[in-house]
Amino acid sequence: MNHIKPSRERAGLTLQQLADQVGSSKSYMWTLENKPNPTPTVQMGIKLAKALGMPVEQLFPETD
Repeated sequence: MNHIKPSRERAGLTLQQLADQVGSSKSYMWTLENKPNPTPTVQMGIKLAKALGMPVEQLFPETD
């Protein structure tokens, strides 16, 4: 499970606003939020974490 959607909602951002901030598409943001185990690039993970004001490790916690 990732924490993109709850973090985005806490930040008061729409999918489109987050997509704009990280230079991506709204549909890709939706996929990352809703896919069970998203695999964004390292660069995208960093951009998302910065846009949401949290560490990458917190946004994408490790799972066994």
